[in-house]
Amino acid sequence: MPLIPSKRTATALMLAVFCATWIHPIWPAEQALHCSLTLAGLAFLWRHVKRNGASDRDYCLITLFIAVHSIAARWLYSNVPYDQWLTAAFGVSFEHSLGWTRNNFDRLVHFLYGFCLTPAIVSHARKQLATNAKRSFVVAISAIMITSLWYEWFEWLVAATLSAQDAESYNGQQGDMWDAHKDMLAATLGSLAWSIPALRSRTRTQAAPPAAASGGRVA
Repeated sequence: MPLIPSKRTATALMLAVFCATWIHPIWPAEQALHCSLTLAGLAFLWRHVKRNGASDRDYCLITLFIAVHSIAARWLYSNVPYDQWLTAAFGVSFEHSLGWTRNNFDRLVHFLYGFCLTPAIVSHARKQLATNAKRSFVVAISAIMITSLWYEWFEWLVAATLSAQDAESYNGQQGDMWDAHKDMLAATLGSLAWSIPALRSRTRTQAAPPAAASGGRVA
């Protein structure tokens, strides 16, 4: 089992990242706009954990998403210098190796939205709706898909109130007319990634030999 930090440690790390992203902000107004959702998410997380509880794993995954989202907000998603960081660390351009022509950090954030929130939604559904694992997973992936759609609507409505240049910076489409669709797909794939270990666990369970009956003889 990998070592999972406690909720207190995860919270401290998340807040440290959040505060660090506000040191000499590059685009303070735009960053504040993106961080408004982060603050709303923090408030909801605190209220949910207080009322319903959460495992350390589920809590840490959510704080991981909030931390990465905070980093993305500092650079308005489209300007996160992840390729420069990777090039400095490994001497190879990640974007050049994959033939990318756009900054894809936003895709990572949307993927992590699905990946990091799905386990918590599954746990909540099993507890509150008294459903089995399969149905809870359906509820979770549906919730990820629906809320991803809501976010894209919210982003569009905000952009509609801005100038053309500010709207492009806020949306981070980078000229991709299918940006919203790809973002929603990335979140869906992040959620679906949990189906792989679930299927493996189910396969191992089905393949395990039945236990010998109590008092029975083994040939």
